[in-house]
Amino acid sequence: MKKQHLKLLRLGAAPVAIGAMCLATPAMAQTTPEDSSGDAIGQNETAFGPSENPDAGLIVVTGSRIARREFDTAAPTAVVQDEEFKLSGAVNVENVINTLPQVVPGTTSFSNNPGGGVATLDLRGLGATRTLVLVNGRRYMFFDTSQLVDLNTIPQFLIDSVDVVTGGASAVYGSDAISGVVNFNLRQDLVGVEAGGQYSLTGEGDGARYNAYIALGSDLADGRGHATVFAEYYNRSSVFQGDRDFSFFALGDGANGLVPGGSSTLPSGVLRNFGGAQGTLPSTGAFAQNDAVVFDTPGTFRPRNGDLYNYAPANYLMVPQERYLLGGYANYQISDGVEAYLEATFVNNRVANELAATPVTGDFNVNLAAVQPFLNPASYANLVAMDAGETAANAAAGNTDDPGVVNLFVQRRVTETGSRNSLDERNAFRVMAGLRGNFLDNRLQYDMYYSYARTRNANIQAGNISRSAFQAGLDGSAPAINIFGPNTLTPAMVDQISILAQNGDVSVLQVASGSISGSLFNLGMGADDVGFAVGTEYRKVASEFIPDTALSSGDVIGFNGGDPTQGGYDVKEVFAELRVPVARWGDGGRLELTGAARYSDYSLPAVGGVWTYAAGAELAPIRDVTLRGQYQRAIRAPNVGELFGGQANGFPNAVDPCSNRQPTAQQTATVRQLCVQSGVPAGNVFGNIQLNTQIEGVFGGNPNLQEERSDSYTFGAVLRPRFIPGLFISADYFNIEVDNTISTFGGGLNNTLDLCYNQIQDINSVYCQAVVGNRSANGSLAGGPNALRILNANIGKLETAGIDVQVSYSTEIPFSLFTDTGEQRMNLSFLGTWLDKYNVTPVAELPDTINECAGKFGQLACGTPLPEYKWASRASFIDGPITTSVRWRHIGSTTDDNPQIDYFVEKLDSVDYIDLSFAATVSDNLELALGVNNLFNTFPQQLGDNQEQANTYPGVYDVLGRDYFVSARLVF
Repeated sequence: MKKQHLKLLRLGAAPVAIGAMCLATPAMAQTTPEDSSGDAIGQNETAFGPSENPDAGLIVVTGSRIARREFDTAAPTAVVQDEEFKLSGAVNVENVINTLPQVVPGTTSFSNNPGGGVATLDLRGLGATRTLVLVNGRRYMFFDTSQLVDLNTIPQFLIDSVDVVTGGASAVYGSDAISGVVNFNLRQDLVGVEAGGQYSLTGEGDGARYNAYIALGSDLADGRGHATVFAEYYNRSSVFQGDRDFSFFALGDGANGLVPGGSSTLPSGVLRNFGGAQGTLPSTGAFAQNDAVVFDTPGTFRPRNGDLYNYAPANYLMVPQERYLLGGYANYQISDGVEAYLEATFVNNRVANELAATPVTGDFNVNLAAVQPFLNPASYANLVAMDAGETAANAAAGNTDDPGVVNLFVQRRVTETGSRNSLDERNAFRVMAGLRGNFLDNRLQYDMYYSYARTRNANIQAGNISRSAFQAGLDGSAPAINIFGPNTLTPAMVDQISILAQNGDVSVLQVASGSISGSLFNLGMGADDVGFAVGTEYRKVASEFIPDTALSSGDVIGFNGGDPTQGGYDVKEVFAELRVPVARWGDGGRLELTGAARYSDYSLPAVGGVWTYAAGAELAPIRDVTLRGQYQRAIRAPNVGELFGGQANGFPNAVDPCSNRQPTAQQTATVRQLCVQSGVPAGNVFGNIQLNTQIEGVFGGNPNLQEERSDSYTFGAVLRPRFIPGLFISADYFNIEVDNTISTFGGGLNNTLDLCYNQIQDINSVYCQAVVGNRSANGSLAGGPNALRILNANIGKLETAGIDVQVSYSTEIPFSLFTDTGEQRMNLSFLGTWLDKYNVTPVAELPDTINECAGKFGQLACGTPLPEYKWASRASFIDGPITTSVRWRHIGSTTDDNPQIDYFVEKLDSVDYIDLSFAATVSDNLELALGVNNLFNTFPQQLGDNQEQANTYPGVYDVLGRDYFVSARLVF
């Protein structure tokens, strides 16, 4: 939800070169104002972004390959300067990028379930896979079969600026640039040694984070080249959900408010009998049909009365991380017109996810003689009676029976193993080498390079249980295990049923690219020369996921299993770009047109050859006003995981419409009939056949996927009124529409069920047929081999639209404490987004069924909160060697997206965070900074059944509370 031609917050006009840490605010750099002669005004006269003097050479801006004098482009671009990272105390890139109004947090350091140990970037909330991430204008390494860049692999301490370009950019950069492009520009001018570090700690005294880095830069051979090498170590401690009051209990919706909830799978063990041919009980005894018993006392059960297990405290709230980062880059002028350049990076990144102890659930055969020593006489007698009833029922039905073995639905939280822990260790490297230079009297430039990136991840899972070993311990084919009570599993039993699972994945990206750019001719009328760029690119991607035998067989209980994935494809492309300055007149007036096109030939038969293209215009009637607009057609080719992904089990939140979780108003006769037709016993329809909020499904790839296609429009205005020096205002409208979107079948498991029973209501529809045959005897949706199969498909449509506004102002104020000048510089900035539309059309079969998500959140369709209003602003006061800066972050209110369910919390109120920081230049060699984020210790509003995790949406709202940091930087 956001966007803009803004160079976010850099309100730091005067190159307050009080060292790196002391600049004002996130620099919202735009184009440079020009005087009537066309020369750029000096930076002291503007509050937005670095000034570029045309005489100092041409520049290439993100979103184009053509060199130009100005920063202006037809596409809205936000730029975050390095000062914002320093003033916000951010060591990881995600901590700044996710505060931008254009960005909806993807996977973050607070993503534990699901997690994965990475940080991704989701521009406009259209999905991380639809955002192209570049480093120095080129594709970077990705971390798995989804082909996403892990922001943890980018050296934050070397970032010069980050360009955020809104709208499709496939004509310039190729696939994936549907919502836009984010380009991380690394510093190229470091000379000498720079070393530093930072330490952060929450107000609760936990969540320690610290890093140390060193970078060395030097000119080579009397200025013929330059080289930079660097290294960093970063460590982040964990914070558990049990460490915060708002997340200590797993909350759910109760009749009169939020209540402590949790899982029905208890450490004391639960046995359940559902009736039917397998498991009919006598009418007397502790059991009753469709009821369950709990073993509070080992060997002795009682009727279960809604007992729940609070799994929350054992889950990570902030996941731990340890990272080593090494690299370097260099360039060298071999001869006139020939410059060689090189980049190399290596990252070792270790991140863990931790969940409560494994919940074992499912139908198991229990050998009564084997488990008799663990049961008291009354409990054993009841199970014997159950076996007799089961035998009689089978005989009446003409089925075979195994006397002395009873089939039960077992639930047992195996706390004796400790928590489940999944450790990801990723080793990634990237090397890139190229040649560039000028020819034809410097009118033309060439650039050619080859890059190779490879990431290997090793994942080790502890705390898992083997389903086959657990079954063997109950059916008498192995030493018996005692699950009938809390802490009844001995160490030997734990070893017998535990299994250490491992998987790995390898991802490779190769890019070979070459281009020629320059100027052609001049149209006259005072305009610059017409510029062009043409080139070709070859990309090859390959990924594989390698689970061990236990994971691929589905024998593991604890973490999700999955089948091996292996695949890849390549693409050959040609592209061209044209920039036509039509005219320049009067006091800074100008008209400029741009166009771009790319043809891509994929080795994927379902994609084949595709065109992408773009057209834009800029009109400045006078120097103070610029109008701009652009249209882009972009595509996203399916990634390896979407295409070739093996089938993997997942457990999304969903509602079985045949259970009592279906809203009463929707428990109609039509739905009842569909439930019976799909395998629910008539007496169990709308009964308690869904025990937990999650339903197991099987998800996997589809090699016949086509490309996604998008059309994006942007237009807006930039104002730089000369009568108010230092003021910059811009406003841009964006509209992005994505068709043929790739998602899971039906839009997800919950949507598939809803489509079958509540919308299409035809047992012969593809959505109902996905359910038929996949229910247990009692009608519950089955797991394991009979779990619902929800594979990938081109299914629907996304559309978002809104307006981005940027205001920045820089001036001198007549007050100073630290200098004799009697003045200090004040920089003010505001970057905000109004989200007018975010529409999700789940499936093409129902084009009129649209989920309107602007201002919404929830599990029906919208997911992460998408507020209508979101902004970030900063005020900085630069008084000699001291900078004082205050940041204000605002997240607007949102309401739940499901009108058919009345949650206790239907609205998430707007929230504001205030951050305060100070920076000081102690000497020519030393700079210090300190600050506190979330100054007023604002914690998130609690949710119940409609939460993501930790009773909130932890990627969106601050979950740590007040957070302190201190940093130092040495230059010598």
